[in-house]
Amino acid sequence: MRMRALAAPLALLVLAACEEQAPAPVSPSQPPTEDACGASRFQGLVGQSKDAVAKANLPEDARIIGPNDAVTMDFRPARLNVEIGTDDRVARVGCY
Repeated sequence: MRMRALAAPLALLVLAACEEQAPAPVSPSQPPTEDACGASRFQGLVGQSKDAVAKANLPEDARIIGPNDAVTMDFRPARLNVEIGTDDRVARVGCY
């Protein structure tokens, strides 16, 4: 009788141990392992005036982020992001 009482919780414990875990989300501040959005081609913009961004041939889905702009925190490694600093110069170009 005691064995039956322990069988059900033991079976649940074994099944829970077999559950596949989802990978941990990647933080936007963590650099991607690849240049999925082609940011390496646009690193020359860093330090330039924000006017240079308008002249650059950025991908259609690129995001230009101002110093106080609200942005979503979804991680899309294929999206090019261009961050403009408080000095109106390009502060960062990356894939996130």
